[in-house]
Amino acid sequence: MREANLSHVLRLVHLDGPLSRAVITARTGLNRSTVGDLVTQLAGAGLVLEREPAAQGRVGRPSPVVEIDPRPVVIAANPEVDALTVAVVGLDRGIRARVRIERDSLLTPTETARLIATQIAGWRAGPLADAHPVSIGVAVPGPVRAADGLVRAAPHLGWADAALGPLVAEATKLPAVIGNDANLGAVAEHLFGAARGVDDVVYLNGGASGIGGAIIVGGRALTGAGGYAGEFGQSRPAVESDADRRSAVGTLEDEVSRRRLLDAVGLRAADEPELADALAASTDPAVADEVGRQRRILATALANAVNGLNPSVVVLGGFLATIAGQDLPGLLADVRAQSMPTSGEGIDIRLATLAGDRLLIGAAEAAFADLLRDPTAALAP
Repeated sequence: MREANLSHVLRLVHLDGPLSRAVITARTGLNRSTVGDLVTQLAGAGLVLEREPAAQGRVGRPSPVVEIDPRPVVIAANPEVDALTVAVVGLDRGIRARVRIERDSLLTPTETARLIATQIAGWRAGPLADAHPVSIGVAVPGPVRAADGLVRAAPHLGWADAALGPLVAEATKLPAVIGNDANLGAVAEHLFGAARGVDDVVYLNGGASGIGGAIIVGGRALTGAGGYAGEFGQSRPAVESDADRRSAVGTLEDEVSRRRLLDAVGLRAADEPELADALAASTDPAVADEVGRQRRILATALANAVNGLNPSVVVLGGFLATIAGQDLPGLLADVRAQSMPTSGEGIDIRLATLAGDRLLIGAAEAAFADLLRDPTAALAP
């Protein structure tokens, strides 16, 4: 019971930010003295801090405010075909440091582990100097087996059945959690972003390695038997006009492609803000045509998801958010036009609000999961 109550209080402050003891008491249903004891224990474990609230002219002693201690952190990482992004993320979701390591060749699992370890070592005298690293979370662009975190396939990286977790744990001497990037991004947007408070969500993420997706039903992630659900990039939406077809394969990620957008604006590589800026600044009709072509095919794929899964909200991240954001009402109208009226009438399409942080925050959430479940295992301050 004590472990469950500690978890409940810590999770509340983690999800909602600073809360007064009075608010925590009301939300948990516990009595004031119990909440006081729990907060004291969490503070003693170096997980929360207490401060006096700002004076508001009210009579009586105000309730102390409980907030996350900045010292517990995890390392979040996202290997892609063109770069490895590594960040220090706090339990309060603050990103203390971030680096994007550009790559001209594909990362191997061993190189990924080595680069993460090297970056951590470089941060020891900086962002990690006063921090308590808890774990490492890695968001991988490919199916990850839920049972043990084995990367079954990351085809754009050339990985197959890669035991990335043990490699990272050995290199860094920290526990490592591995997850599919789209699944982790969906968790982040569901808990903290565009889909916060929404129970039925379809999430699609577009990155350098293609298109991944995730499904949330009744507030819980739908993972499938092995943890591989949500691979929307491998769906084959109908392409009505032969003039719109670019690939004989016909999968969504072959037709709706970040690489094709980069080629259209003449860039070899770019992060998402750079690609968005280049598309927005272009006056080339060929660029507009390519964006329009990809939007038409994306609309069909989203309508298929709406018809099959009946979500309340579709969230788009990465380059999908970039092309959707040029005319979001138009995309929504196209999706509704191809959806069953009963499924499409209430659908909303939203852009991921966590932007470039979504995968890192999702990876961090996975890395913090054990601590949030059992705060008694926390490191001493």
